[in-house]
Amino acid sequence: MEKTLLILILTLGCCTAAPSDSYNVTGSVDEGGQCLCTVILPDNSFPMHRMEFLEITSSNLSISVQQEITKIQSYRSSLAVYLERLSNLTLRVEKVELGILSYTELDFALLKLEIKEMESLAVQLRTSLNGSNIIAETLFMEIQNISVMVNQLESYDKNNVLAVRREITSLRKRLQDCEKNQTVLSPPPVTYGTCDHGRLINVTKPFVVQLNWRGFSYKYGGWGKDSFVETSNKDQFWVAPLNTDARLMELVRFHTAYDDLLLYKSPSDKTLSKYNSYSRTYDYSNCGQGSGMTLYNNSLYYNCYNSQQMCRMNLDTNEVQHQALPDAVYNNRFSYAAVAYQDMDFAADEEGLWVLYSTEQNAGNIMIGKLNVTSFTIERTWVTAQYKPGVTNAFMVCGVLYATRPVNTRMEEIFYMYDTNTGKEGKLSIMMDKMMETVQSLQYNPNDHKLYMYNDGYLVTYDITFLPSSEPQ
Repeated sequence: MEKTLLILILTLGCCTAAPSDSYNVTGSVDEGGQCLCTVILPDNSFPMHRMEFLEITSSNLSISVQQEITKIQSYRSSLAVYLERLSNLTLRVEKVELGILSYTELDFALLKLEIKEMESLAVQLRTSLNGSNIIAETLFMEIQNISVMVNQLESYDKNNVLAVRREITSLRKRLQDCEKNQTVLSPPPVTYGTCDHGRLINVTKPFVVQLNWRGFSYKYGGWGKDSFVETSNKDQFWVAPLNTDARLMELVRFHTAYDDLLLYKSPSDKTLSKYNSYSRTYDYSNCGQGSGMTLYNNSLYYNCYNSQQMCRMNLDTNEVQHQALPDAVYNNRFSYAAVAYQDMDFAADEEGLWVLYSTEQNAGNIMIGKLNVTSFTIERTWVTAQYKPGVTNAFMVCGVLYATRPVNTRMEEIFYMYDTNTGKEGKLSIMMDKMMETVQSLQYNPNDHKLYMYNDGYLVTYDITFLPSSEPQ
């Protein structure tokens, strides 16, 4: 390409130019005396487009290098994590080989899955690094080795674990098939209110109903429901927290339904003390003491306050009867262990109403008295060999006394029994869990075969199980 350059030179004389190897210049003078020059340039201008291409290529290479550096750093982090996992897997396999751990199909499946994940990552590392990283190559070889070891262990099965498991599964299926094809005759259910069963053999876990209605501070007292077998008020519940002195029973609450008890709904409160406005004093003669009270045929039985007498309050009339219990000690002379003022403990079962107490003549051993509810007197007594302060509480079932003692702060043991039908006593060991440390009261109800425990202010129940009547006792 030819380009013309006009150069104006204000000089005197003719315009001249010397020839050059890279360009050609010719000149002339016009009529006005101006010098005109013509410059012919060669066709070899500077290659700018090549320079721009080089700059773009250089920038792309820089970005690619940075990306590869980032990948390597990421691989190094992943490599460290999987090296640690590989080490852990190696230890696990070694323990299996040595017999320290048992191995199952689930263990092998988990191992294989983890190894497969690591093997996939190792392949990616090798591909991206083109075999230039010794650590990645070593890791890949170790993963392959451990994969072979796991496969060998699974197939070897030196302890026949898998075979045993398959055999157990087969036996379980055969047993289920046998049970389906065979009709098992279960024993008939025990009829409530009768003694058509054997002795007590088991007590369930405790069921906490609720905290007593007076609150946590009232740790002492008793509760239950009417235990008369033929009662028309089998859902008549009573709760009798003692005052905080752990002695005086001044207030008793009654509910006619279990739901009402749970919701503290529609209560009927009976106040046993009387206030004398003239002397400004309280009369506690109709109050009770200790946690040995019980409700039987719509009457509440308890130890009269500060007295050797038994008290009976009719819930319909609120009349309170007093009757002496001959030779009985009172005022905390022979109470249960860790429970004060329970010298008299009233209990009911399928055979009637009982009172458990002690006398000086029998050195504090438990005496069992059978009450005649018509005359409100003791019609017969039995003397046991069990020291009353050596037990935490007691109850009657079908004329048999059962006594408890503490194992620790969360466990009781039913350890002693005395059968009034035969006059024989015996030892047994039936464990009872308890929510709190002290058993303040323990009642049996023949209408539902439950134990009702007042456990440091909480209302708790237990279901109990008996031997069938046909089995040896």
